[in-house]
Amino acid sequence: MADNEIKEVENKELAESVENIAENKEVAEKAASSSEPSKKEQKKIEKEALRNQKRTTIGGQALIEGIMMSGPKRTAMAVRKADGTIHVEEIKQSDKVVFWEKVPFVRGSIKFYKMLVTGTSALMRSADLSEEGAPEQDKEENSKKPSKLEEYLNQHTDIVITLSAILGILLSVGLFILLPRLVVDTVMRLTGLNDNGTLLWSVLMNLFEGVLRIIIFLIYLISVSKLEDIKRVWMYHGAEHKTIACYEAGEALTVENIKKFKRFHPRCGTAFMFIVLAISILIYTLTGMVTGDHNMLLNLAVRLVLIPFICGISYEILRFVGRHDDNAICKVLCKPGLWLQKFTTNEPDDKIIEVAILAMEAVIPENANDDNW
Repeated sequence: MADNEIKEVENKELAESVENIAENKEVAEKAASSSEPSKKEQKKIEKEALRNQKRTTIGGQALIEGIMMSGPKRTAMAVRKADGTIHVEEIKQSDKVVFWEKVPFVRGSIKFYKMLVTGTSALMRSADLSEEGAPEQDKEENSKKPSKLEEYLNQHTDIVITLSAILGILLSVGLFILLPRLVVDTVMRLTGLNDNGTLLWSVLMNLFEGVLRIIIFLIYLISVSKLEDIKRVWMYHGAEHKTIACYEAGEALTVENIKKFKRFHPRCGTAFMFIVLAISILIYTLTGMVTGDHNMLLNLAVRLVLIPFICGISYEILRFVGRHDDNAICKVLCKPGLWLQKFTTNEPDDKIIEVAILAMEAVIPENANDDNW
């Protein structure tokens, strides 16, 4: 065979080889692109996963060195004692459900009060448990004979818990509901502006009251979050949220898994408080348009009477937003509550997460559908 013919054959084979390589590369690229979804497809997959993700009714509360979790069937608390061990106990709850607890716009206030009573009881219990197992205890303090009042209160803890819960409600109502209105009425009286009886003026004054209410609430949250003792409680609050998020994602409740999740949760008590404040602005503005803003006592009385109604509406909104938190509008509504949790939660350490796991495991129902939101 001539040299030219040999070269022609070699060049042809080389060209075919290069062409095959190009074809294989193109096939490989197509296969790779088909196996990896685009950004748009990835967002769609994530949105679908969020829609299908479990939303649980299990909620919790941070305690002194512990966490209380409340499920559909059981409520339990886990507390780390001073000796490092974790104590878990069930909190007995009445199985009796009154009719009003099932009525929309009414059940919210009832559930809020019952949860407050249970939470206060758990908080007091956790304070005692967290001190157990300490190496040394103050003998002089233990040897002191309690007063008759202390003896009575120790024997009637139910009264103490109820009074504490009522006192907590009164302080909250006074600070966040009555005080802003009192400030507005006082300013109007001192400046003589209360003589303006136009509808527009009433709306403006109620809006100003609402803004003042939110400012007081923010100052309170930020101030409390700076306290050293509270910072640790907020770590337990963060662990509660992360643990619930891990459970809702269907992952095993391990320290490593839980650490991956955010400490912010859309169905949190902090979010509920913000919704209450936001709804109060709307309700009090509407009622102010009817009653006027001239009588200070009437203004305060109206705010007290409408509190259960506002709590009821806020509870229903929280339920709806929590059930549809994959919806674009609901995501926007969740933003303020999630932002506020920057002040009411901190990142927990491994030991705190261990406590949260035990509290969570104690209340997970046998039937997976029993705790659906």
